[in-house]
Amino acid sequence: MKRPEQDYAPRALRTIGWVVLWLVVLSLIPPITVGGIKLRRANIFAELYAFDDAHAEAQEPTNSLFDEVEFAVDLEEVSRQIEQIEEPSHTLQRQFEWVIEGYASPSRAAIEVDTRRYIPKLTPIEDFSSEDRFAAFCDTLLRADRTVRIAVLGDSFIEGDILTADLRERLQAAFGGRGTGFAPMASPLTNFRRSIKTQSKGWTSYNVMQQRKTPAPYNEQFFVSGWVCRPETGASTRWECTNFREGVESCSTARIHLIAPRDSRIELTLNDTLRHTLAIEGGAMLREIAVRAPQIRSLEFKVAEGASELIGYGASFEDQGVTVDNYSVRSNNGQAIFRTNPSLNAQLNALAPYDLVILQYGLNIMQQGVLQYTSYGEQIEKMIAYVRQCFPAAAVLVMGVSDRAVKSEKGVETMDAIPYMIDCQRTAAKNQGAAFWSTFDAMQAQGGIEEFVAHGWAGKDFTHINYGGGRRVAWALFDAINHEADKSAKRHQRRLEREQALIDSLAAIAIRAQLMQAPSLDATPQF
Repeated sequence: MKRPEQDYAPRALRTIGWVVLWLVVLSLIPPITVGGIKLRRANIFAELYAFDDAHAEAQEPTNSLFDEVEFAVDLEEVSRQIEQIEEPSHTLQRQFEWVIEGYASPSRAAIEVDTRRYIPKLTPIEDFSSEDRFAAFCDTLLRADRTVRIAVLGDSFIEGDILTADLRERLQAAFGGRGTGFAPMASPLTNFRRSIKTQSKGWTSYNVMQQRKTPAPYNEQFFVSGWVCRPETGASTRWECTNFREGVESCSTARIHLIAPRDSRIELTLNDTLRHTLAIEGGAMLREIAVRAPQIRSLEFKVAEGASELIGYGASFEDQGVTVDNYSVRSNNGQAIFRTNPSLNAQLNALAPYDLVILQYGLNIMQQGVLQYTSYGEQIEKMIAYVRQCFPAAAVLVMGVSDRAVKSEKGVETMDAIPYMIDCQRTAAKNQGAAFWSTFDAMQAQGGIEEFVAHGWAGKDFTHINYGGGRRVAWALFDAINHEADKSAKRHQRRLEREQALIDSLAAIAIRAQLMQAPSLDATPQF
């Protein structure tokens, strides 16, 4: 027997009514925290009405990395630690050298700035320093007869030497230099980096974001790289130069940094053929082993004895001219630098001073709908101050946050937080008298993140660039630095011309004075 058709519409309407009623009730419940995770208010009327707590959320980012207590820094204490470096250097050998026969210190030829641009539209550097710190860096870049060192501190945006590989290539081509800069003893990310090949055995590595996992005494021994490595006896690392970019296939100097609290024996192997052993007296100071050779293509470092409590940092491969060190730590918003040891940073600077420190951060703080970054701006100011205490001769350049997009019902659109984050970063640089460069503007000049994704220069998360995108951003940054170097060269030339004009003027006055004192040719001779 066929059942009569039932009308389900009233039941459906009642169900929808109950669902709407429950959503209305839920929307009245304020945000709560469960298990350390903040749950937002379920507001079905978000387009019509915003609760006060929603407005509060839009004022400051709620990011697990943004922790005032965890990242607090006392700059006076930083200064005290730097001033009270223990273990006097006159009683402990801090630098060791292995010089290979045939090595000669490279010299730099006179630099003439090539004003050609790689990106048609210039994104200029804004120098807010009353002391012309960035201009002074450019003077060093043009005229210093030594290694000019640049450190780039950042997050996953530059991980694997993205961006810095191409910035290094362009700077070395323009101002001299070879080598890939810093490479850690060991890292889970070494296979990702193409500019140098690293093979490590017997090391356990920790980064500065892993404070709880890092055992003592390593937890207090991070330096500016953000990495520390703990060896077993016999632990070794072999670095091999590559031809990923021009200028990194070899170099003439490799500087290895470590701390050896106990007497240790280190074995080095150069180019897989030459071997050398160093005995290192135990001590708490940072040590440097410099290997100098006509051509360094590979270098192996082995802890033969004294692995207990030894801390390995890594090696920097460089030459006379420019070197660029990539210090990237994933998920770091920049404040993790406060966890590094200022005394160690100062010791590193004494051994190999930096001329420019670039801060590339912001992606890990920025959130869609968050339009206020005042507190983070204050932290950026502290980062700049911290860097200056550790590296007092260095200029500081703040890179504004990069272009980033989000998907919405309207499609892909620029994240609304970007201009507010950029304003925060620019203001921090201005307040501290640092330099600022807008990564966002440089990417927009090339079509923006959508164009980067379309060309395969960035991931489909519309956030992270790859090596292709890194090259385009690096070229724009190089153009900006090169533009400032050209201005520096012209200032120097005008100064020389003024000095020469003054010399010529004084010489002319001296000649006129001599002519006035000379006897007249018309004078009648006296007999």
